[in-house]
Amino acid sequence: MAAITKKTTIGEVLNRNLETAKFFMEIGMHCLGCPASQGESIEEACMVHGTNADELVAKLNAFLGE
Repeated sequence: MAAITKKTTIGEVLNRNLETAKFFMEIGMHCLGCPASQGESIEEACMVHGTNADELVAKLNAFLGE
């Protein structure tokens, strides 16, 4: 499977492994059930929430073993 990037959508990440939700929740992204968030890229979501997309991508890839 391809590695997660900043362009990967939140929905794609959650579909790969629902346990990744904890990483989004840790940085204040509590709207994961919202249909709009499913199509939002990690980069877009991090920009809105004022967090570092590169750090989140690194954590997700480490968790998923990519």
